[in-house]
Amino acid sequence: MAVTLFIIRKLGGAIATMLTVSLLVFLALEVNVADVAVKVLGQFSTDAQRATWLAANGYNDPVVLRYLRWLGAFVTGDWGTSTYYRTEIASLIPGRLAASGILAGGALLVIIPVGLIAGVLAGMRPGSLLDRLVSLVSVLTTSIPDFASAVFLSAVFVFWLKWLPGASTMLSGFSISEIVLPVLVLALYSTGYLARVTRASMIDVMGTHYVRTARLKGASPTRIVLRHALRNALITPVTVIMLQFPWLLSGVIVVEVFYAYKGFGTLLYDAALNSDIYLVEACAMVSVLVVVATQILSDLAYSWLNPRVSLADAAMGRG
Repeated sequence: MAVTLFIIRKLGGAIATMLTVSLLVFLALEVNVADVAVKVLGQFSTDAQRATWLAANGYNDPVVLRYLRWLGAFVTGDWGTSTYYRTEIASLIPGRLAASGILAGGALLVIIPVGLIAGVLAGMRPGSLLDRLVSLVSVLTTSIPDFASAVFLSAVFVFWLKWLPGASTMLSGFSISEIVLPVLVLALYSTGYLARVTRASMIDVMGTHYVRTARLKGASPTRIVLRHALRNALITPVTVIMLQFPWLLSGVIVVEVFYAYKGFGTLLYDAALNSDIYLVEACAMVSVLVVVATQILSDLAYSWLNPRVSLADAAMGRG
């Protein structure tokens, strides 16, 4: 029953969020019907052509009716045709989203183990040489924006050492060497941030009464960390990890454009650059869907790791 209430509450919030965002996106891009006609038909189209197109596509109807019609078409999978790529948007997005998923997945394979292990080891002995080293590297990596990291890593590994290619076009098929740099750039910031969060959480847990009791009973450091401290110390880091999904979705735009990688970020960039409003709308809604899905998964993981917060509490809004 608690799980059902939790899911219903979260799905209700997710639907409300998506409806709100869909309305804002629609109003931002389609409230001025004259601009829509120009963006779809081109700036060299005549007034008569634009008027004919607007009438044929229902743009002379009230804005509320147009929004409901657009929303219904989106829900049923009719996302329209891209004016830039000249193809159905519904067939264009999945492949690009999967390509970005490869980058995000590769980044997470670096972020999670490195960030957690570094944070746990640093938090076990605060003030030690390892702790200071982890803190220094974490501060440095989280202070560098994505585009600066991309330039620096490219200068080192592409132009100086000549170990890796400078572009990730994948023209000859999937290549590990071509995704190394994009993955490193995506992982650099988040790894340092996760290490700092894990370190702080580990320090807090190691100072709790049950850890001190276990230490007084003669438990080994390994047993103290694995049996008593680690699960509670991971509560905040796991939430941070789940929040990396929407961050990676937005951060991947800079990385993909820099390395010419054909993913979701490049797709959204091209759509915005070429005023492809239908594609921008679809990408925005897909992004919102990813964000609300990761929020639900984050709440589930939090309730599993923290025994003091049950799904019943979360379902009633007490989490």
